Amino acid sequence: MFRSTRAIRLGCLAASLAGSLAWAQFGGGGAQRSTSAIQLPESGRLAPGSVSTQQQAAPTPGTNVVRSSVDIGGDFQGSVQDGKIPAGPVTLTLADAVKLGLAANLGVLTAGDTSRASRAQRLSALSNLLPYVSIDASETSTQVNLAAFGFKFSVPPGLGFSIPTVVGPFQYSQLLGNLSQSVWDPVARRNWHASQESERASNLSARDAREMVVLAVAGAYLQTIAIDAGVGSQRAQVENAQAVYHQAEVRKEAGTNARIDVTRTLVELQGQEQRLTALQSDLRKQKLVLARLIGLPLDRELILSDPLVFNPPPVPDAAGAVQQAFQKRWDLKAAESQVRAAEIVVSAAHAERLPSASLTADYGVLGPTPVSNHGVYSVVGSVNVPLYQGGRVKADVEQAEATLHQRQAELADQRGRVEQAVRTTLIELETAIGEVRLAESNRGFANETLREARDRFDAGVTTTVEVVQAQEQVAAAESDYFNALFAFDLARISLSRAMGQAETDLPGLLSATRPGVQP
Repeated sequence: MFRSTRAIRLGCLAASLAGSLAWAQFGGGGAQRSTSAIQLPESGRLAPGSVSTQQQAAPTPGTNVVRSSVDIGGDFQGSVQDGKIPAGPVTLTLADAVKLGLAANLGVLTAGDTSRASRAQRLSALSNLLPYVSIDASETSTQVNLAAFGFKFSVPPGLGFSIPTVVGPFQYSQLLGNLSQSVWDPVARRNWHASQESERASNLSARDAREMVVLAVAGAYLQTIAIDAGVGSQRAQVENAQAVYHQAEVRKEAGTNARIDVTRTLVELQGQEQRLTALQSDLRKQKLVLARLIGLPLDRELILSDPLVFNPPPVPDAAGAVQQAFQKRWDLKAAESQVRAAEIVVSAAHAERLPSASLTADYGVLGPTPVSNHGVYSVVGSVNVPLYQGGRVKADVEQAEATLHQRQAELADQRGRVEQAVRTTLIELETAIGEVRLAESNRGFANETLREARDRFDAGVTTTVEVVQAQEQVAAAESDYFNALFAFDLARISLSRAMGQAETDLPGLLSATRPGVQP
C-alpha cells in the first residue's frame, strides 16, 4: 500500500512537470498588447517638386513689356535618358516633347515609385486581416539535464526504482500545418482602410505630377520657340544694320556724310550683333533645359517644328473656372484623400480600447520516427480585452488628431492655392491677349517708321540718328511681339493646368486659327 501511494504521488509529480513544460512550450500567461493604430506623416503633400509660371511687367517701358517665365523645381528638372534615341538631329512637335517628358521626366517617375510604395503599405495592412498559413517540419534529438533546472529527486530506498537526473537521449519527428487568423481586430481593419486612402492619394498625386510635367515641358518648348523666333528676327536686324552701315560709308566716301554718321551706324551694327550672340547663347542653353526635361541626350540638335500661335479663345468666367478646378484638380483630390486617411487613423486610435479576437490552429503528425507517428492538433481561440495600457491610447489619439488637423489645414490651403492659380492665370491670359494685339500694331508701325527713316536718309533729308532710333524701335517691337506671343501661349497652358486639364487640352494648344510665327 505504501509503495502504491508513493508511485501515485510520483506520477502526479511527473504529470505536473510535463504540464508545466507544455505550458512553457506553447506559451500562455501575461497580457497581450493589442494592435496599434498606424501613424501618418503630419504633412500629406507628396509632390516631388513644383512647376509654376509667372507673368510680370518690365521695369522699363519699350522692351519686353510682359515677361513670362516657367519655374521648375525638384525632380521635375531632371529625367532618365532613353538610350534608344537615334543619332543625329531630333525634330520635335510639342506633342512629341510632352510624350517624351511623361515617359522620362524624373518627377513622374518619382511619383510613380511613391504610388507603388503606398500600394505595398496597403498590402501590408491587408495582410494583418488575412489568414497566415505555414507548414513546420522538424526532426529533434535531445537530452535534458534535469539537475540544471533545479530538479532534485530523493526516492526512499526499497521502492525498486530511481529517477535519473539526466533524461535521454530521445528523439521525435513532427510535421505540422499552422493557421492563424484575426477574427475581429477593429484597429487593424481601420489601418487597412487608412492605407487604402493613402494609396488613393498617392495615385492622385501621380496624376497631378503628369499635369505638372505637361506644364513644364510645354512651357520650356514655347520658351525655346520664342527665343528661336527672336534669333531669326535679330538676324534680320543685323542685316538691316549692316545695310545702313554700308550705306553710310558710301555716302561718306561721296562726301555727303560726316564720319560721325558712319561711326554711329557701326555702333548700332555691333550692338545688334551683340544681341544676336546673346540670343543664340540663350537658345542653346534653353534647348539643353528642354532636353533634360524630356530625357534626350544633351549632344543632340533639337529642331522644334511647332510655331508660336495667336488664337485667342473666349476667356471663361472666373467663378465657373474655379468650380471646375475644384472638381478636376488631382492635387486637390489627393489632399481630400489625405484628410480621409487621417480621419480613419483617429478612429483607429480610439478603437485601441476595444477588444479583439483571434484564432490559431495546427494539425499534423508527431512520433518517435517519421514512419511511426500519430496525428496531433490544437485549436486556440482567444479574446484580448485591453484594461490598462499606460496611456498609450491617449497618446496615439492625440498624435492622430494633430495629424488630422494639419491635413485639414493643408486641404483648405490647397483650395485657396487652386483658386488663386485660376484667377491669376485668367488675368495673365487677358493681359497676354491685349499685349499681342498691341505688339502686332506696334510692330507694324515700327517697321513703317524704319522704312521712312531709311528713305529720308537715302534722300539726304536726315542723318543716321533717325535711322538708328528707328532700328532700336524695330528691335524693341520685335522683342515685345515674340514675348507677347510666348506669354499668350504660356497663359493658355497655365490656365489648363490651373483647371486640372493640361494633358487633355494639350493637343489643341497650338492649333492656330491665325498665322503664327515659325521658329
